[in-house]
Amino acid sequence: MSMALSLRRSVRAFHHYHHHHANPYSNLLKALYSTTSPNPNPNLARPFSSLSPSPSSSGTEFPKYLGYLALFLGCGVATYYSFPFSDSAKHKKAQLFRYAPLPEDLHTVSNWSGTHEVQTRVFHQPESLEELEQVVKNANEKKQKIRPVGSGLSPNGIGLTRAGMVNLALMDKVLEVDEEKKRVRVQAGIRVQQLVDAIKDHGITLQNFASIREQQIGGIVQVGAHGTGARLPPIDEQVISMKLVTPAKRTIEVSKEKDPELFYLARCGLGGLGVVAEVTLQCVERQQLVEHTVISDMKEIKKNHKKLLSENKHVKYLYIPYTDSVVVVTCNPVSKWKGPPKFKPKYSHDEAMQHARDLYKESLKKYRPEVTTAESSEDSEPDINELSFTELRDKLLALDPLNRDHVIQVNQAEAEFWRKSEGYRVGWSDEILGFDCGGQQWVSETCFPAGTLAKPSMKDLEYIEDLKKLIEKEEIPAPAPIEQRWTACSKSSMSPASSSAEDDIFSWVGIIMYLPTMDARQRKEITEEFFRYRRLSQTQLWDKYSAYEHWAKIEVPKDKDELVALQARLRRRFPVDEYNKARKELDPNGILSNNMLGKLFPSPDTI
Repeated sequence: MSMALSLRRSVRAFHHYHHHHANPYSNLLKALYSTTSPNPNPNLARPFSSLSPSPSSSGTEFPKYLGYLALFLGCGVATYYSFPFSDSAKHKKAQLFRYAPLPEDLHTVSNWSGTHEVQTRVFHQPESLEELEQVVKNANEKKQKIRPVGSGLSPNGIGLTRAGMVNLALMDKVLEVDEEKKRVRVQAGIRVQQLVDAIKDHGITLQNFASIREQQIGGIVQVGAHGTGARLPPIDEQVISMKLVTPAKRTIEVSKEKDPELFYLARCGLGGLGVVAEVTLQCVERQQLVEHTVISDMKEIKKNHKKLLSENKHVKYLYIPYTDSVVVVTCNPVSKWKGPPKFKPKYSHDEAMQHARDLYKESLKKYRPEVTTAESSEDSEPDINELSFTELRDKLLALDPLNRDHVIQVNQAEAEFWRKSEGYRVGWSDEILGFDCGGQQWVSETCFPAGTLAKPSMKDLEYIEDLKKLIEKEEIPAPAPIEQRWTACSKSSMSPASSSAEDDIFSWVGIIMYLPTMDARQRKEITEEFFRYRRLSQTQLWDKYSAYEHWAKIEVPKDKDELVALQARLRRRFPVDEYNKARKELDPNGILSNNMLGKLFPSPDTI
């Protein structure tokens, strides 16, 4: 199949995700796999002057043009050094123009938030297991990197490397369904939503879901992704067996029966032990859920926390900084006897949105008065009545994203939106358990122990209280929400929720800063403020609560001492030596690794 088809398949999956989330900036995002072609109009590229001086004037014109040239070069140098962008250039996603065309075979690959991006000439998309095996074999013989990359949804770009990648978007088939055992075997490139749609007629579905549905199954398992529910483990626990294509041992199948040690290591293997080609998943009966959303506060949460964790199949809290509001969202199966609850909302959707809409109109008068003048074009601004709350929040934050007072106003508008959105919603689990994450963003999520279901430690609520105090003390312009979820433990040894005690539960807390602007300098400033926010959380909370970052959200420090400290910290929590030993056995040439894996888990001979 031609590369053009591969391109279409990748772009279609990527655009489906952003359309589903109604992201106003989705047209600015690059597809997971895109090419930047040479300048389509050669006439746009021309020399400084197309006029040839006449013989009679050449003597006087030459010094003038030489002066112009010196001025041009001087301005260019001054401009370059006047913009001290960081070496990582994490803001560069917002740049709209390239100053030179790229070669036709050089492809740009970016994560969906635009925070990490690489350019590569090596991007494989095999269509079958046999093709994948050949790709891995050839790459190993040449010692050519082919880092496995999924849908590009990881905030930290854990699957990216300019040296070369392999993507399984074209290996997206359901291979076998066992209705009796409620199991399904799939190719690892299938997206979560594709899988759910394919098996629903068999009466089964996945046990739990993360916030979004566009991840490839291989990717969502390998990074230890999770949903919420203190009785439900992370998604890697749904894996019964996997087929790995490895550089050294070719294709192997791992399961707890065949090789339990490798199985539990490879389930959350970060793509470093082999390319996950096939996955067998334990599913559950498909069922409808009732979602109940209510506004509470920390005082009430403390009273009811144990009950909320134990009596609800799914529960999450959304905290709104600089307010006492806590949005509590619970989801439970529809009662077979009572049926769905009968509920009439107190407020319409427009009434729930009104406060945010009014704030936007008032904010425009302050920040963009030209938009509110009579001379302004009627279509200079989109109709805010057509925007979802997350879209409108992005537009509000874009006006002044780092002004704490402005962010507080936006947060208060969000609290009002949720207060008027209380109520019930009924739907299938794959429809209900999703969450509109908003637009482009920086995010950090930590996982830490929270006791047991029978005896919660309450450390999860203490963490939030400390975090909110930190935000207010340091005057961080922290937008909403701070999302808190729970899972049972995982037996996967590299999972942040790994534990040998089966009744342990873990809390997951995510902090966020949105990137609602195209302006490169503003994005850089937001990035710097986010990393201040993250660093303060790290230094004051992580060790205190034994918190470790989600593998898809961990960022490698640039400072050498900080990196050494992180490596030592990871060794205290995870079996790094066993992981590196398995990497050496299965991938001796390191073709599946990238800079991030190499720095997080350096082998003894590279330290």
